[in-house]
Amino acid sequence: MTAPAPDADTNRAADLARIVGEALAHAPTDSQTEDAAEVLAITDAMVRLLIGAPLHSDGKLTIVSLAVEAGLRRNKLTHKHTGLKDLFYALVKARDQIPELVSEAARPRSRKQQEDLARVRAERDDLRSQARLRVRIVQVLEIENHRLRETNEALEQQLAARVGVPDLASRRLPP
Repeated sequence: MTAPAPDADTNRAADLARIVGEALAHAPTDSQTEDAAEVLAITDAMVRLLIGAPLHSDGKLTIVSLAVEAGLRRNKLTHKHTGLKDLFYALVKARDQIPELVSEAARPRSRKQQEDLARVRAERDDLRSQARLRVRIVQVLEIENHRLRETNEALEQQLAARVGVPDLASRRLPP
């Protein structure tokens, strides 16, 4: 697995992890040397994972991978160094939420795409309204056609009821 090229935001997250680790490693504690070594190992592992260059783990941005990368057991992060665990989660979350900046060259293209999208949506809405209008016209024509057929059937029944009226159409001479 090749490591992606770190961008400026990833480098900032890695720098922040490095600074916090160094500050925590120099803070006075009861078992100073062991804790300082663990803190430095964790923060170095954070930096490697955040820049995408893991040495000992699969490179995923998880606590398990961080513990493997640091060469520690996972409970050291979940129970003893919870602040570093929270920092790691915050850095991962901040890294994932960094929006891509639209370059100056891409802005006109983006603006044109937005205009095209607005035009296409307007056309779609116009076509929908035309389709609804045509559906309504077809419904009205079907109703009128049905009424005309009923009227025609009623007239045919009335003509058939008149027995004494001669059928003049049958008496016509062919041309």
